[in-house]
Amino acid sequence: MEISKRLSAYLAEKKYKVDIIEHRTTYTAWDTSQTEKVEPKEVGKSLVIKADNDYILALIPANKNLDKKKLLKIINVDRKKKGEKNCKKIDFAKEVWMKKNIPGKVGATAPFGDFLKLEIFMDKLLEKNKKIYVGSGEYEMSLRINISQYLKNENPKRESFSMAKK
Repeated sequence: MEISKRLSAYLAEKKYKVDIIEHRTTYTAWDTSQTEKVEPKEVGKSLVIKADNDYILALIPANKNLDKKKLLKIINVDRKKKGEKNCKKIDFAKEVWMKKNIPGKVGATAPFGDFLKLEIFMDKLLEKNKKIYVGSGEYEMSLRINISQYLKNENPKRESFSMAKK
């Protein structure tokens, strides 16, 4: 099993130093952390979000949940800076839309903005790690990347918008 040729080409073009980690099938970032015996805070959970009629990617640690209210405020601050109108509501993208528009398997989204053609919002908690595990588009593989290289290449909007799991 290998990652898609498109993703592989993207990573090479951006000169990522990446470790491809093969593991048993996992469907969630939390399961990946448990399978790989790494701290959940080191695993990025990629969430595709519909913001009114636009889509974005939110990246948060596997041990956190998304705080939709905080993310909505952050999106609106960003939109205001760009002179765009406020977003009224956000929700998770529908699986049908993701299958058509996001490369790879649903739930294993690789969080690379230019690759996905989506703007990325990343929770600041992930910056505390030297390396993070992220989705590869496959359930049996993850990518381990340097956070500093990710920040430089992807230039995500970095804010705090996750909350403790209940």
